[in-house]
Amino acid sequence: MKKHIVRIGMGVALVLIFLLQAAKWFELPLIQRLEAIVYDTRLTLTMPRTVDQRIVILDIDEKSLAEKEKGGEGRWPWPRDRLALLLDKLFDHYQIAIVGLDVVFSERDESSGIKVLQQLAQKELRDIAQFQSTLKQLQPQLEYDEMFASRMRNRPVVLGYTFSRDEATVKGQLPAPVLPAGTFGAKNINFHSFGGHTANLGELQKAAAGAGHFSIEPDTDGILRRVPMLAEFRGAYYEALSLAIVRMIIGSPNIVPGYPSDKIWSKSYSGLEWLEAGPLRIPVDERVTALVPYRGGERSFKYVSAVDVLTERADVADLKGKIVLLGTTAPGLLDLRATPVENIYPGVEIHANMIAGMLDRNIKQKPPYVVGAEFVLLLIAGLAMALLLPLLNPLKSLLVTVAVLVLVLFTNLIVFHYGNLVLPLASGLVMIALLFGLNMSYGYFVEARGKRQITGLFGQYVPPELVDEMAKNPEHFSMEGESRELTVLFTDVRGFTTISEGLDPKQLSQLMNEFLTPLTEIIYKHRGTIDKYMGDCIMAFWGAPLPDPNHAKNGILAGLEMQETLKRLQPEFKARSWPEIRIGVGLNTGRMSVGNMGSRIRLAYTVMGDAVNLASRLEGITKEYGADIIVGEGTKDAAPDFVFRELDRVRVKGKDEAVAIFEPLGLQGQVEKASLDEIRLYAQFLRLYRAQVWDQAELQLYNLQKMAPGNALYSQTFVERIAYLRANPPGEGWDGAFTFKTK
Repeated sequence: MKKHIVRIGMGVALVLIFLLQAAKWFELPLIQRLEAIVYDTRLTLTMPRTVDQRIVILDIDEKSLAEKEKGGEGRWPWPRDRLALLLDKLFDHYQIAIVGLDVVFSERDESSGIKVLQQLAQKELRDIAQFQSTLKQLQPQLEYDEMFASRMRNRPVVLGYTFSRDEATVKGQLPAPVLPAGTFGAKNINFHSFGGHTANLGELQKAAAGAGHFSIEPDTDGILRRVPMLAEFRGAYYEALSLAIVRMIIGSPNIVPGYPSDKIWSKSYSGLEWLEAGPLRIPVDERVTALVPYRGGERSFKYVSAVDVLTERADVADLKGKIVLLGTTAPGLLDLRATPVENIYPGVEIHANMIAGMLDRNIKQKPPYVVGAEFVLLLIAGLAMALLLPLLNPLKSLLVTVAVLVLVLFTNLIVFHYGNLVLPLASGLVMIALLFGLNMSYGYFVEARGKRQITGLFGQYVPPELVDEMAKNPEHFSMEGESRELTVLFTDVRGFTTISEGLDPKQLSQLMNEFLTPLTEIIYKHRGTIDKYMGDCIMAFWGAPLPDPNHAKNGILAGLEMQETLKRLQPEFKARSWPEIRIGVGLNTGRMSVGNMGSRIRLAYTVMGDAVNLASRLEGITKEYGADIIVGEGTKDAAPDFVFRELDRVRVKGKDEAVAIFEPLGLQGQVEKASLDEIRLYAQFLRLYRAQVWDQAELQLYNLQKMAPGNALYSQTFVERIAYLRANPPGEGWDGAFTFKTK
């Protein structure tokens, strides 16, 4: 956690921003826009996409508006005697249940010429009795508005009208309000309020069974998602056309505002959450609007051309007992809307969707408590991701994010479809996406930068897998000097000067690459750090920059594998006419300084100290003992898994203190019995040698020569040394150490 505290803090801060937005401390316009898009997507995904047979759209379509000679009724508005005939056809011939008119009749119909005839009767023809008598007889047939009104009486006809913001627009007669002024008292309800209206003629309004407004206002993005169930005009409240039709269908019960509690919880909360009409409960939002429960795209209801009803060409079965809405899809009559399901959608079908939704009781609701639900969900999901993602690698972070997104989406869709509850979703989706993006960006730009820095600093010294480990905690590594217990290794090619003299520069370069490359790979394999190449010499160490508790063991394993690898390379070298390559390896373990060292002009990550110098000296004396690898006592003590043979006690050049030197022969349990017997015999020899019992020491040398014929250590090195010491006795205080005068 401490390692990722910055990233966690950034994630928590991001969650806090979304929590404040959910609590309405401020609003993010982008979130509001995305919420609308998400709502539309959920709606289109869950729509039944079936045709509701209960409701029929009586369509004033292009066919109905065609000229009479082409079978139509001509342009709109039609004479109202034709509309009166239309009502007769609907109720008498087709036996519909109810009709709602999504049109307004705010001006008188004088298409019969009645006004001209009346003027003539009052002026030019006022003295002609026959004209006056004929006009009186014909007048009932020429009063189209009265004729239309008479066809409405005692029939379930619901008129439509519209409100406007312009107070100067006052036309026609409004119906009585469904709720009088003062109904809501001091409750802070943000109704859609209007200053003007365009309603129907008074005689038509009096004749109709009811009326409802069809004032609908799109959201800020121009999409129509909701309809005002109640509109306020001069303090009184008027119902929507769809609500008026539904109330008439179920017996015209009164509208009762619904409150979860009589107490107003806050100034911003109205308390009004639904409207009751008999057995129906219609959920409304803070503006007393209801979400339109779209069934699908256009023609989710049966469409019948109005002219086909007038001419009785429509099938009676399509209309009998149905709810009929008179409206238009003709583009020229401007009743087309942009909706979540289609960009061009007939306005009359919006009312049909509302009627079907109220009857089916499946209108979506968004009560005030969804704010609390959103807050809780954001808090839980946000904090979980803010705390968890920094601890995971990119793949696991992606999987967790996808899992959370799927869970949130699935839960939201289930609640939306089956519970008709609209829970906010956009803020949660954006928050989850931003938390994932934040963590990935932080990982790339900050942690990857740390990795790049580590790679830049240590990539030339250590193997890639160690760089990857270090990159997980880059703050733990630096090139600053420090003192550590490490194991250092030196290798050197024996007789390199002679080898180099026998090869041209190109061949020498190829030879160097051919043996230095595998030796370097071995060091990397055993988690070593390359210090430098010095001609034919490699210097490496273990235990830095990445701590390694097995640094001595890994160093010895690397040295042993180097020798085995070179043996396998010899046939290839011989085939290329290259000389045999043999190396000596010196290892020592001890406390040394490690870090960036050098000058202002050039620095190198290296190790320094007496323990380092001793490793170099040990490599230099390998040829004196015929040993491939010599290690110091510190290395031997730090690697108990190996079998060692003590070679000697020596004073290397530059040091007065004698040290024991050892040859590693292999891991415990992997060394042959013959070698173990040789080690024991050699140990006896050393005891005799250090006790200055020269004759018995020589006898043991003779036995060792028989066990290992050709070993110069037994046949030459110690034979010559005993001869010298006989001639020059070291004295009683001798510690058994041999002093080297050269490196």
